[in-house]
Amino acid sequence: MNSESSKSQIKILILSGPNLNLLGERDPETYGDQTLENHIETAEKAADQKGMTVEHLQSNHEGELVDAIHSARERCDAIIINPGAFTHYAWAIHDALQTFDGPVIEVHLSNPAAREPWRHTSVVAPVAAGTIAGFGGYGYQIAVDAVSELLA
Repeated sequence: MNSESSKSQIKILILSGPNLNLLGERDPETYGDQTLENHIETAEKAADQKGMTVEHLQSNHEGELVDAIHSARERCDAIIINPGAFTHYAWAIHDALQTFDGPVIEVHLSNPAAREPWRHTSVVAPVAAGTIAGFGGYGYQIAVDAVSELLA
């Protein structure tokens, strides 16, 4: 946690990877019918109840997410990340998250371990405090609760 945030409201950066902007219309059998905006609203409500704030960025570009992680090092206390397909190969995101001092929570709407074998490996998991998978949009509320507990 950065020194300024110990005096002010806790800020969580939520990062959403590629194709998550298509939630609600892309493969609803796997990802549900809620939009990304619905999931972020869930996280914002959960954070507000705990006196925390949320900032969100969705990008289909790995470098933009890396830049956001670098920027968060000075501004945010925790990161919740749904890396989408970047989960399985984006070592640049892994390395950037490794430089972040606060808790990192990995979230997946579906359960990658129950899907195709190539989805079973996460390069984010080794630098995350934990992974929440398979609970749909409820995973975002669980992640906010986990941040609250880890920063208590």
